[in-house]
Amino acid sequence: MADTSDTRTPAQIEADIKSRREVLAETLDEIGVRVHPKTVVGDAKAKVVSNIDHTLGRAYVGVNRAVSDVRARFVDEEGAPRLERIVPVALVAVALVGLLAVGAKRRKG
Repeated sequence: MADTSDTRTPAQIEADIKSRREVLAETLDEIGVRVHPKTVVGDAKAKVVSNIDHTLGRAYVGVNRAVSDVRARFVDEEGAPRLERIVPVALVAVALVGLLAVGAKRRKG
């Protein structure tokens, strides 16, 4: 059954229809922009860039923390080197380089 209790005038009904058409047209335009290939590609690029920025930011924080930890092991609070820790590491490094040089000489000779 149809509802016949509408008391609007034909002009009011036409104005309501016009208003609803305008809203519908705006909605369709917005949908058209959202599903346009350039918009979809742009959104995908933005998401990838955001993920890369987030990952790089986390990597930077991790590296920065590691560098700070290593620095804290070899430098005291005033910035002076801790020779009791640097000298053994330097000796091990020199020994490794020496062993590599001797091994390379043996392979050549």
